[in-house]
Amino acid sequence: MFIGHPACGFAAKRLAPGTSLGWLVLAPFFLDILWPVFLLLDIEHVRIDPGNTAVTPLDFYHYPWSHSLLMALVWSIALGAIYRVVAKNTRGAWVIGALVLSHWVLDFVTHRPDLPLYPGGPKVGLGLWNSIAGTVAVESAIFLAAIAIYVRLTRARDRVGRIAWWALVGLLSLIYIGNFVSPPPPDVRSVAIVGLLLVLFPLWAWWADRHRDVR
Repeated sequence: MFIGHPACGFAAKRLAPGTSLGWLVLAPFFLDILWPVFLLLDIEHVRIDPGNTAVTPLDFYHYPWSHSLLMALVWSIALGAIYRVVAKNTRGAWVIGALVLSHWVLDFVTHRPDLPLYPGGPKVGLGLWNSIAGTVAVESAIFLAAIAIYVRLTRARDRVGRIAWWALVGLLSLIYIGNFVSPPPPDVRSVAIVGLLLVLFPLWAWWADRHRDVR
């Protein structure tokens, strides 16, 4: 659920208005930022399998350390604790932790049964990705609602705050559309390298949010 994850971060600004949008976007993307690192280290594995679902050509057959429910809870606690130490913000730390866990919840809705409950444990998933129309409808609704929440809660302090925010929204939208029309990736290493670029979105969100004020 590509745009669904940052959407959770946008909407969470209402729960933690004093927390930078950079952190709020990093948290729901965190498991997917760990995943390509684990791929490159040969700790986790994926196959390129066109037709695996209607939405993705990837077969996520082994990613227990980044995407099992148990480890999602561990990473939630870890990132929330790091934020608490860095920002001295307890409320924000709880929100950050919940956002990390929200990634697994959204993946549970979209993935076929490939998400382990714990390393080596049974795998679950509701399989929304078997329907392109269903996936687009659900994810777009979440994304648009989250944009509305963030825009109503904040206002641009200057031109950067306006342009950087809407450029972030536009780029996420274009990448999302591109995922449906792009050919399968050539190899797993390419998947991992492109996946590492996700870290740019929290940085972009931090920059845009710095130029916006909470109403």
